[in-house]
Amino acid sequence: MNFTRWSARLPGTQRRAAARTDRGSVPAARGEYARRPDRQPDATDVVTDPPGAQEPPAESFPALEHFPVRGLLDGLPALVALVHGPEHRVSYVNEAYEAAFGPRATGAAAAAACPELAELGLLPLLDQVLRSGKPRTVKSRRVRGGGSYTVTCLPAEAPDPHREGEPVKGVLVFAADVTAHAEAAERLRASESRHREAAVTLQRSLLPQELEQPDDLRIAADYRPGGTDAAVGGDWYDVITLGAGRTALVIGDVMGRGVRAAAVMGQLRTAVRAYARLDLPPHEVLQLLDGLASEIDPSQIATCVYAVHDPNEGRLVYASAGHLPILVRDADGTIHRAEEPTGPPLGTGGWLHSSGTIPLQPGSTAVLYTDGLVERRGEDIDEGVAALERALAGATGTPQVVCDRLIRSLGVTADHDDDVAVLVLQHPTRSGGDAELFHNAALELLGGVEAAPRARAFASGVLASWRFPVELRDLGVLAASELVANSLQHGTPPMRLRLRRTDRRLIIEVTDGDDHLPRRRRAETEDEAGRGISIVATIASSWGSRRTPGGGKAVWCEFALPDPPG
Repeated sequence: MNFTRWSARLPGTQRRAAARTDRGSVPAARGEYARRPDRQPDATDVVTDPPGAQEPPAESFPALEHFPVRGLLDGLPALVALVHGPEHRVSYVNEAYEAAFGPRATGAAAAAACPELAELGLLPLLDQVLRSGKPRTVKSRRVRGGGSYTVTCLPAEAPDPHREGEPVKGVLVFAADVTAHAEAAERLRASESRHREAAVTLQRSLLPQELEQPDDLRIAADYRPGGTDAAVGGDWYDVITLGAGRTALVIGDVMGRGVRAAAVMGQLRTAVRAYARLDLPPHEVLQLLDGLASEIDPSQIATCVYAVHDPNEGRLVYASAGHLPILVRDADGTIHRAEEPTGPPLGTGGWLHSSGTIPLQPGSTAVLYTDGLVERRGEDIDEGVAALERALAGATGTPQVVCDRLIRSLGVTADHDDDVAVLVLQHPTRSGGDAELFHNAALELLGGVEAAPRARAFASGVLASWRFPVELRDLGVLAASELVANSLQHGTPPMRLRLRRTDRRLIIEVTDGDDHLPRRRRAETEDEAGRGISIVATIASSWGSRRTPGGGKAVWCEFALPDPPG
């Protein structure tokens, strides 16, 4: 077959050939332009013809078709092959092709003669190009034994020597060796994967390995890192038991990506746990955290919700620093959204945060979450929150079941473009034998010196009715007596003694109107006072104090209950 009769049908080839025929070569055209009588010379006229010079004929300049095409293709570093007919019989391969894959016999079908084309997945592509007459390109295909190629297949045709006027159709295969680029890209992907794995490992190690489970709440949480194309963020959550049955619930999001965001998140989470031990109101915790966030990294800001659940109040007290609203589903399916108050994100400074409340009655479910759960490109985030509300309205079951269902309903998959943290808590409705393990009793402390014996008698009677062992009952009465005596001596009215039992602990708490918190101190032998808190700290499992929102304080202690027999 005469190779020089083949022509690749490249876009514009005919137009360029016609232009050469009509105007001659480019230099000739420039000469005509320069000789226009009405044109004045300018600075761009570098070379001019001398007067009377004859323009050389256009035929003295070789056109593309005058060059030996086979010689050009043989010298290309890229791989070139020409096949023809429906079986893609080999017409030609250049020297670079032979150097890569060895000589190829002309006239043989490509499927048998050129197995590398099958490895590159080109045989179906050759069929498409031959059928459609349109070029096709595939990028970075690898062959067995090494080597990656980007391949372009162009339709080509030549006159059929046996049938006048009917062309033979074929395909020109042009393969550029991109092995170095592919290997560099693979190394880059491997490096990014290692960095991502390190960030994910760091992120997960900084999250709670096991959630604390308060007596009065059931809690589940989930963290989903973004897909491989999304860098790991700084989402976090936490559950912190505060004592006296109270629980702090935290969720936050550092606005950044990668190891740096995860490291900032870890510092903020540690700080939250430390501030929580002070048993401050939620807005004061965020106020402290706001100042710390600026010191950790001024270029990073974070959103956060800090909420406290007190089983005696049936509500969540919360403060928000630029975070999305808490959602609560009542037992009847009604959804409540904690809209206000919301301050700016942590790290911005100059803002006084405030606390709000949202009901959390028995049978209710609350959800705290980060923006990855509800934010979608091209959509207002309020639409995502509304979709979460609809999903929560129909979500029932354990907290883990609800958590999984919300993530699934909001379309979070392994390819999600942002990381997601979700914290689900339920205040269960208790009945039957389970309800018998949860009791409350309270006594208003009125009067003077007679308040102490009345408190001891009240505590003894309540603890006896709750069927505690004698030893535990005696310890509980002693602790109640010491806390009441301390309040009567150092506090101010109103005063109240509260006893509470759960399935795991006995809680004794005394409140009064004075906001000075007691401290445990070493009493000397001759001291007549100062031993009350030390006695309580010695006999109880734990003790603590906090200021109450309306002014005053609460001092409490806990006793762990013995495990039931069997």
